[in-house]
Amino acid sequence: MGLAGLISAGVALLLPNIYKSTAVFFPTDPQTTDPDRLVEGGKLELGGRSEDLDRVITIGQSQPVAELLIREFNLYKHYKVGSPGNDVAENAVLKEFSANLRIVHNERDAIELTFQDTDKLLAANLANRLVEVIDSINQQLTLENRRGVLGLYKTRYDFLNTEFERTRRQVVQARRRYGIYGLEQQGRYMAREVVELESGLREAEGSGNSNRAAGLRRALSALTAPDGQNLINLDRYVQGADSLNLFTARLTNLQERLVNAQSQYETADLTLRAKISSLYLVQKAYPATRKSQPIRWLIVLGSMVLTLAASIVVITLLELFQRTQRRLAVGEGL
Repeated sequence: MGLAGLISAGVALLLPNIYKSTAVFFPTDPQTTDPDRLVEGGKLELGGRSEDLDRVITIGQSQPVAELLIREFNLYKHYKVGSPGNDVAENAVLKEFSANLRIVHNERDAIELTFQDTDKLLAANLANRLVEVIDSINQQLTLENRRGVLGLYKTRYDFLNTEFERTRRQVVQARRRYGIYGLEQQGRYMAREVVELESGLREAEGSGNSNRAAGLRRALSALTAPDGQNLINLDRYVQGADSLNLFTARLTNLQERLVNAQSQYETADLTLRAKISSLYLVQKAYPATRKSQPIRWLIVLGSMVLTLAASIVVITLLELFQRTQRRLAVGEGL
């Protein structure tokens, strides 16, 4: 038993120290990073749904991600498995990488990503880099949808901009055609002028001033008759007021919608360019301050206990064997 303790102690001392580094993060709900949600004032929400958690874990455990990190950190050399491109080396490095990686969903709906290695700095750096890769791939899953939403905002903005320019030209043409440049001001002006001209005409006719009455009659006709020569004419004003009111109301409505559409498109574009993180990092991985494996005293104790148990079993079997032999010898002597 003492010999077993010495041997196990020697073996335990030869084992390399293993260090673990753990990163903790929550996945965000991918729908909250879509431009349409952010434009409407939505906020990033933590994705506690099982599908969000499973998606992130699946990404982290996928072979393409493992191969990316293996090449980036040159783990072929670190694990001493051979050169890249060799099937044996590829299988060995993937097996070693997978054995050192652990991604689990804990009881608080967070994800714990742990990587272990004999190099404490490598373990921490690789764990943090793996979180970044998971985040990047997770963003790519919603990128096409976000681009589609951005395209819809751009189409809407272009349509409203075209309609606004067309309606604006219609307003300008209507103003020129009917001689209306200010509906309210011109309406007050013509009402006042008509009242004053009619009042003056009645006064001139009553006083017998025919020359003045004729002049006032011509002025009133120019202001009110369909063929009046005045630039500002009551008949054309009445004809054009409804059309101009309609065009002006539509122009105002289109202007408001255009400003809103431009703001939404710019917000969606900035959202897409910003590459909002799909993960909420609670704790980044840090180099371990002490080893996690091996627990040498436990190895020595375990080997001694196993040796003791094996010794008891062997002694028991030997004792049973010897008793059996003695019984057989007694039986033959009789």
